Amino acid sequence: MSFSDEEVERYARHLVLREIGGPGQQRLKTARVLIVGAGGLGAPAALYLAAAGVGEIVITDPDVVALSNLQRQVLYATADEGRAKVEAAAERLAALNPNVRLRPLAERLDATNARNLIAGHDLVLDGTDDFATRLAVNAACMAEHVPLVSGAIGRWTGQIGVFTGRPCYRCLVPEIPPDAETCVAVGVVGALAGVVGAMMALEAVKLIAEAGEPLTGRLLIYDALAAEARTVRIGPDPDCPVCGFGAVAS
Repeated sequence: MSFSDEEVERYARHLVLREIGGPGQQRLKTARVLIVGAGGLGAPAALYLAAAGVGEIVITDPDVVALSNLQRQVLYATADEGRAKVEAAAERLAALNPNVRLRPLAERLDATNARNLIAGHDLVLDGTDDFATRLAVNAACMAEHVPLVSGAIGRWTGQIGVFTGRPCYRCLVPEIPPDAETCVAVGVVGALAGVVGAMMALEAVKLIAEAGEPLTGRLLIYDALAAEARTVRIGPDPDCPVCGFGAVAS
């Protein structure tokens, strides 16, 4: 697969990077990525993946744009209020990079359809804000052997992890926390979504282009108030029902 003159100019800053270059950009061009959730994290991640030249981006989200989204979901404009998020997102991303194939899905991913939605993709980004969906995404990614980039934010703190096998996200979160908080309840500073969403996109680019060392088996925790970040290793849980020794065969 070759690049047009327009693509060479568009991706020039990638093409001169030793870690990406022509081979890495080709891998980006042929990649098929699923973004679960077109909200605070999915919105900036989608912008950067489209700009990077990912060949096909599938976005699934059942929600419509609300005025309260615009404080952090920079993919949308005031005029988009009431529109399906995936439709507005696809329109904006196509305007950014017409070379990218976009597939908007205005449906909710859950345990019943997760494997069908995830199968056939090279990578999944999960930026959803509820644990049931995150666990369903993780289980489907492990069953389909699709790498997962997971992100979460709340108040002033964000985290990003990459899961390609053992350990999986379920090793980090064995059960849905009974006291789980949402951004609706506790708030979130808008720019944090951009920081963490961009970091998710960066991990995705690294994985696809085979550049550097992704956050595989590690969790990056960012404290925006203190302007500090730390990375911790995630140990595999031998009793994990998804990837542990007692996992149910799929």
